Amino acid sequence: MPSSPPRQVLVTGASSGLGAATALAFHERGWTVHAAARRIESMRGLASLGIHVHHLDVTDETSMTALTSRIGDSHAPLDVLVNNAGIGVYGSVEEVPLSEARRQFEVNLFGLARLTQLFLPAMREAGAGTIVNVSSIGGRVYTPMGAWYHASKHALEGWSDCLRLEVAPFGIRVVIIEPGAIETEFAEITIAPLLERSAGGPYAIFAEKMAAATRRTYHDKKASSPKPIGELIVRAAEARHPKTRYLVGHLARPVLWARRLLGDRGFDWMVRKFL
Repeated sequence: MPSSPPRQVLVTGASSGLGAATALAFHERGWTVHAAARRIESMRGLASLGIHVHHLDVTDETSMTALTSRIGDSHAPLDVLVNNAGIGVYGSVEEVPLSEARRQFEVNLFGLARLTQLFLPAMREAGAGTIVNVSSIGGRVYTPMGAWYHASKHALEGWSDCLRLEVAPFGIRVVIIEPGAIETEFAEITIAPLLERSAGGPYAIFAEKMAAATRRTYHDKKASSPKPIGELIVRAAEARHPKTRYLVGHLARPVLWARRLLGDRGFDWMVRKFL
């Protein structure tokens, strides 16, 4: 009997960090891996291993439909979609321009949602598939200066829960990954814009404290390596009955435990003390 083709996975935001680690983890398990990101030159290392790399901008309809067509033309259907691409817009609510807030949602929610829409018909026809949405512990808690980021992740959590109910009758699973602090470019990308937007105005104290707290969390070798988290995503994709949520990484469990235990006022107090 002919052997079945390797299972196919698409990982977005695969140019670095968790996305790259996840693509590598699937590759090591023998999957056919499609890695996609805006910075295709940053995925040369993945390409050298035989991973298929693609340019993808999740805010551009043409880019997303072109990628869907390329993968759809392959001999095997897409088995797993890992929606990992994301950005973090930080700054006070008053000072972040709404254009930047809208881009936050375009990347973290609407682009992800549109890409999912494009792959769902083939998954429904196959009667199988797994959609893994990389959220954050920030989708369950909150911090000052991060309102737009947290809002996008809270929205992703609710969107994913609704999607899970809708597609379950078609044999499609939806999994949410909720990382804590991970060794990625997140801190470098967010701190400078945060200070540029809010360090010189009425929210300067909050901005400086939030920047310092972010540096402590990510720069003092406390953040979790993305490699085991990528391996966890593979295990979730391969599981017969995956969990609906996976809480993983530095600070994720204690912070969520505190959120549940302390309530709103108590958690507010804890965040202010941490800063």
